[in-house]
Amino acid sequence: MTNKVVVLGSTNVDQFLTVERYAKPGETLHVEEAQKAYGGGKGANQAIATARLGAETTFISKVGTEGIADFMFKDFEAAGIDTSYVVETEQAHTGQAFITVDAQGQNTIYVYGGANMTIDEADVARAEQTIAEADFIVAQLEVPIPAITAAFKMARAHGVTTLLNPAPAKALPDELLQLIDIIVPNESEAETLSGVPVTDESSMRESTAYFHDLGIHTVLITLGEHGTFYSTDAGSEQLPAYPVKAVDTTAAGDTFIGALVSHLASDMSNLSDAIDYANKAGSLTVQRAGAQAAIPHASDID
Repeated sequence: MTNKVVVLGSTNVDQFLTVERYAKPGETLHVEEAQKAYGGGKGANQAIATARLGAETTFISKVGTEGIADFMFKDFEAAGIDTSYVVETEQAHTGQAFITVDAQGQNTIYVYGGANMTIDEADVARAEQTIAEADFIVAQLEVPIPAITAAFKMARAHGVTTLLNPAPAKALPDELLQLIDIIVPNESEAETLSGVPVTDESSMRESTAYFHDLGIHTVLITLGEHGTFYSTDAGSEQLPAYPVKAVDTTAAGDTFIGALVSHLASDMSNLSDAIDYANKAGSLTVQRAGAQAAIPHASDID
C-alpha cells in the first residue's frame, strides 16, 4: 500500500561553491568551481525524496514572486508531487542557501529563509483535508514553528503520525514537543537539543532517553557513515550504514527522511527495515554532487 505523506517545509534555491578546504578567518582561497543554482531547501529535498521513493506526496511551502524558483516546479512535477499548497508571496524573496563543499565531501550551509519564514497557520489550514487523509506529516525547522505546531495539531486530531527533523536545531516549545511522534536529529542536532554529546552507545541511549522523557516515543539519531541509532518503547538498536566513497553529503539526511516515510508502516511495525532502506538511499545520495539532483529513485535502490 502506498503511503500518503504531507511535507511542510522550505523551498530554497541553492548556490554551490567547491573548494579544496575551508578558509581560516581572514584567509582568501581560490574556488575550484562555482556552480549554477540548483533546487534545494530541506522541505523541498524531503518532498522530492519522499515522492521519488514511492509515496504519494503533497508539499506545503512558499516562494517569492521574482521567479528564481520557477525551474524547481518542473522537478516537483517530474517527481509527482502535489504542489497545490506551494504558493507565492510578495512579503519576501524566495529562500536561498549558500553551500560550500570541500574535497572530503563535507559541507557548510548558510540559509536565507525569505518566503519560507512567511508560512503561517492560514497556509496550513488550507491543507487540512489533505493532512487529515495522510499517513505521515513531516516538517523541519526552516519554516516558522507556529506553522509546524498548527500542522501537527491537525495531524494529531486526525490520527496522522507526525515526524520532525529538528534541523537547523534550536530550542523547541513544549507545545510542539508534545505533538511529535517521531524525531530524527543527527548527532549535532541531538546534542543541541538534549545537551548530551553523542559519542558512543551509552551517550546515544542517554540522548534518546531525553526525548522519550518529553513524550516522544520514537527517536532516530542519524550518524552519517556510522548508520542510524533508533530507540522506541520496545528497545533500541544501531543499524550500520553502507560503506561508500562520499562525494557530497548535501541532502543525505533529507533523502533518509523521505525514504523512511515512504516505506514505514503506519503502526511502525517495520521500523528496522524502513531505516535500513533509508540508509541505502542515503548511501546513494552521498556518491553524487548536489542536493535534489543526487536524490535517488526507488529503481536506483532496487
